[in-house]
Amino acid sequence: MRLPTPLIMLAVVAAVAVIGMARQPPAPAAEAPPADAPAVIPSAERGHALVLRDCAACHAVETTGASGYSPAPPFRTLKDKYPLDSLEEALAEGILSGHPAMPEYEYAPDEIADIIAWMKSLDVARGAPGAT
Repeated sequence: MRLPTPLIMLAVVAAVAVIGMARQPPAPAAEAPPADAPAVIPSAERGHALVLRDCAACHAVETTGASGYSPAPPFRTLKDKYPLDSLEEALAEGILSGHPAMPEYEYAPDEIADIIAWMKSLDVARGAPGAT
């Protein structure tokens, strides 16, 4: 039995309508982060790993303890001497100290955010006033 052409057309139109309604609308485009934003959420754990690898030979990087190289200040005191914004810039451009024993390090923006997160966590761990 052959269906009349108008019934076939009606069935096709109904099928297309059902399929069209079942489709999910596309997700809205996410806003792009600023170019200088870290690629990932800052992580104190990653920052700790970085300072253990690059800094702990000379600096104390924990909440207590003396630096292995006496002229090197403990990390927990750096923010008392330098604003964290200044440290972020220095980490990006390459920290240069006044003595030749300290090597120059340059970090990517996400690594800098991780190191700063670690430094902030030192205050929280010590229960310093105003630490968040």
